[in-house]
This record gives sequence, structure tokens and C-alpha cells, in this order.
Amino acid sequence: MPLNRRKFLKKSAVTGAGVALAGAAAPAAEAAEARKGRPAKRYSLTVMGTTDLHGHIFNWDYFKDAEYTDAAGNAQGLSRVSTLVNQVRAEKGRRNTLLLDAGDTIQGTPLTYYYAKVDPITAKGGPVHPMAAAMNAIGYDAVALGNHEFNYGIETLRKFEEQCDFPLLGANALDAKTLKPAFPPYFMKTFHVKGAPPVRVAVLGLTNPGIAIWDKAYVQGRLTFPGLEEQAAKWVPKLRSMGADVVVVSAHSGSSGTSSYGDQLPYVENSAALVAQQVPGIDAILVGHAHVEIPELLVTNEKTGRKVVLSEPLAYAERLSLFDFELVFDKGRWSVESVKASVRNSNTVADDPKITKLLKDDHDIVVAYVNQVVGTATEGLTTVEARYKDAPIIDLITKVQEDVVRAALAGTEYASVPVIAQASPFSRTSAIPAGDVTIRDLSSLYVYDNTLVAKLMTGAQIKAYLEYSAQYFVQTAAGAAVDVEKLTNAGGRPDYNYDYVSGLTYEIDIAEPAGSRIRNLSYGGVALDDAQKFVLAVNNYRANGGGAFPHVASATELWSESTEIRTRIAEWVTAKGVLDPKDFASVDWKLTRGGTPVF
Repeated sequence: MPLNRRKFLKKSAVTGAGVALAGAAAPAAEAAEARKGRPAKRYSLTVMGTTDLHGHIFNWDYFKDAEYTDAAGNAQGLSRVSTLVNQVRAEKGRRNTLLLDAGDTIQGTPLTYYYAKVDPITAKGGPVHPMAAAMNAIGYDAVALGNHEFNYGIETLRKFEEQCDFPLLGANALDAKTLKPAFPPYFMKTFHVKGAPPVRVAVLGLTNPGIAIWDKAYVQGRLTFPGLEEQAAKWVPKLRSMGADVVVVSAHSGSSGTSSYGDQLPYVENSAALVAQQVPGIDAILVGHAHVEIPELLVTNEKTGRKVVLSEPLAYAERLSLFDFELVFDKGRWSVESVKASVRNSNTVADDPKITKLLKDDHDIVVAYVNQVVGTATEGLTTVEARYKDAPIIDLITKVQEDVVRAALAGTEYASVPVIAQASPFSRTSAIPAGDVTIRDLSSLYVYDNTLVAKLMTGAQIKAYLEYSAQYFVQTAAGAAVDVEKLTNAGGRPDYNYDYVSGLTYEIDIAEPAGSRIRNLSYGGVALDDAQKFVLAVNNYRANGGGAFPHVASATELWSESTEIRTRIAEWVTAKGVLDPKDFASVDWKLTRGGTPVF
């Protein structure tokens, strides 16, 4: 069928499942067949998988307006993955392969933002989403829902679903009223084997319970997200009873067993390995969400003693995971003899010209969009030192947030309450050059599609919030050498979970243990009053509990909106015309040791 950018096949209703069976080794089958004088029937199956594509179709950095490069020599994009997939299908035979994804597909680049907000797919007669077009053309069989699928609301997600020729799976994405699956829980595919009964492969899709926190505004009262282990234990036996010879789980959940939302939910955020350990009947798990590369991880199921094989390919289409299954037919059924996992690297191949041709127009439109000039900067600004110094470029974010929230609360009973703001150093390489400022420059400063919320908090709560944030720094004794490359990310805390708070002045004493670092905290030149009320202008991720910062999730919400903070920054710069640090920069905090500044 010829490819058409504006047309798509609407998929039929799917009642599908996954691929899993706790690797029933069957060496005895060969011996039994040999005794009968005939060789055992065998079948080789390859399941391919990607995850956390985040809108990466081409090896292109929209923020730098150039080909993507990094120190490790990685390459990105579905166009590269398409070439890898074609290679595997040529090697294994397309009829012996399955192609899956573990979620986070429609958010993450200016390309995906453009088709969600600027030229939205939800508009009447609107475009087909570029990710749907690319994944349809490559021939994906099934895709698990990621948490970022919900960032633009359920209407956008449902439209994307409609445009896909494959099911979006979410066995633990339930209708809040009926508690029935709101998306297909599973996908089932039959593989025909010459001279033997067919092999039935089930794919169970599981998504992240954290959606209930991170996208509360969109899903509260509409969808609920129970734990992966609970739902896998419910569905895997069903899939087996339906005749699945192989069960594969596509899980938008990391393997570490940790959570970033503290005790706000009774479910584990990164529970893929726990699913493998606790739920019998699973052969393999395609892992997502964590953005780490795991070529192969073997987890022993505690009930059967059998090994479950996990693999997580690197995000942004930098890797393709392969699960190579060997099956044996014995006593009237197929069983999994072995599973081996590996990854292939996108930097080893060129773009697939079919994908390049199909999506070039969309790509060019977005390149032109992000290169629009919206203002002029009087001097260059950068995030290079923003992790450990109060950088003016981050003050730009907090200033915009303060202004938006003050305007929103004008005329209300909270109009006189002081507004302070939170922001994180998301990028270590973002820069706004002196001269013309483009949407691309500002987008690189705020890479997430977060929106703004106003929360009412006390001085004591703000101090606790700052103490929690200051855990980001590695304890460094007074007089000890300071290596800025080893100073931050204590305990693995990512940069996006370190917050500045504007409107106050304070010191962070990194010689002190975590929890006792905030010094000389003041507002308006006076020591902070624990009882004083503040309005905290905060992004929705943090406001809903992302990062597990204290008090903020439970604080009274005064106002919120659906416009992205990134858009508010662009509007602010456009209105000003000139981006001058004197209009937003301030020195609010510094690192110290025993009262002596580190820098």
C-alpha cells in the first residue's frame, strides 16, 4: 500500500496481549523426539523493541539547529531505527519478528510540541502526528503507553491512538468509574510454523502509576493507574489460558525498584524487575522510562525459579533491543527453550530514505518555527554553571513565573501575598547568545512541557523545601578541594530535581550534612518568619509531587493553567523585545562552607 502522509489505516478493535512465559527450558524434548526417530520441531522468534522515543524521528537537535552529536558518538531517531529493523527482518525473516515500544512517544521535542499545540492533530482536518506516520510506516505491532503520553491531555492522546495502525497498550490504565481497562491491555499475534502448530505470542502493556501524580490535572476522576505487579499477576494467567505460548511484557517502568514520588502512591515507579520476580509466566520484559541502557538483565522468578530476560534500549531511538527466542514443540505444545537479549546501535546505520521522504516536510516546518526571532539579548546567557551558581538565565524562568502568577492573582484575596518562584537547571548546555533570540534558544532553556501552578505555603514549609533541594550537593568539608563535576547529583538525584527559589536570599552550606544546610534564610532583608505566607509559582510536575519535595503537593492550590512555561517565557521576551539581565537577574543564593563562599 503506498504511503500517504495525511492518510492512515484506522486500526480495528484490539483485544491483544503480550509475550511471556517464564522460559520453560525443554532440552528433554529433543531427546524424546530423538527416541521416536524424528527431530524436535523448533522455531526461532525475534522480538524487537524501542522505548522513550520522545518525538525523535531524525538525528537532529532542534535546539542547536544541527545534526545531533554527543561525546559517545550516539545517533538518534526513528529513521535510523527503521534501518536497523529492516536489517533484522532481512536476517530473521519478517514473518518471524515482532516490533514493540515501551512508551513516551508523543512528547519531548519541538516536533511533537508543534503538532500538539501549534498545528494540533486534534483540530478539524488537522495533520497526522509525525510519530504515528513514522511508526506506521516502520510497522510497529504494539506500543505501551508512557507517562508522557498524557502530557497534552486525553483528547490529544486519543487522536494519536486513532491515527496509529497499532494498539496503545495499558493494562493498568483503568477507567476511574468502571475500573475496566481504558486502553487495550494486551496484543496477541500468531506466527505460522511450517509442519507444526502456530506459535501464539502475547504482549502485555503496562504503564507508570506516577501518571496519577504527574498529570493529575488531566487524569483525576477519569483514569486510575494501579501497580504493575498487581495487574501483571491478573493478566499473565489469562493470556496463558488463552493459549499464549510466549508472553512478553512491554513496561513503561524502570528496573531499579525505586520511586521519585515518595510515599504519595502505594505503587513502585520503577518496578519492571519486581514484575519479573513476582509474577510467574513471563518470558521477557521490554523496559522503559528510566532512560538507561540495559542490553540484558536476568531476573529469577521467586515462584518458579526460572529466569526472565529484561532489556532496555537507550532512549531517543539510540538503540534497538532484540530478544531472540528459541522454542521447541513437545507433547502437543510449544515451550520456550531460551531467550537472549542484546541491543543494536543506531550510530551503525544511515537513515531510512523511506522515513526521510515521508517526514521531511513536517521536519522542515518545525525547523522554521523554532528559528523565529522573538527578541534581542544584550548579552549572552548560559546554564554551564547553573548547577552550583545562581545563574541569571535561571532567574529569567523564575521572573516570568512570578509575573504570570502575580497577574493571575491580581484582584483576589491573595493579591498581597508575596510571590516567590521555583526553577531547575534542566540543561547543562543551554545558551542564549547576545543578539537575536529565537524560540529555539528559549526552548532549549526549558525543555519540558510543564505548566504553571500557584501554591500557598508557609515560611517553615519553604525552608523544608530548600533543605530537601540542597540534598543535591555532595557533602564537601571546609578546606577540601571542590571538583564541580563531582559536587552535584548526590545519591543519583538528577538536575531537574534541584530547585532554585527566587524572592528569598539564602546560603547552602555544603560542609554540613543534608537536612542542615540552609543558612541565613531571609525575605526582604529580614530573617524568614516560619508563619509567613507565600505564593510559590511552581511547575505542575513539582506541584503534583514529582521529585517528592515536601509540603508542595499537599499545599492549597490557588491557580493553575494549561499554557506551557516555555510559551510564557517566549511571550515575556516577545513583549519586552529586549532581553536584558537587569530586568530579571538577582543573586538569591550561594554555596558556602562555614560562612565562606565556595566560589
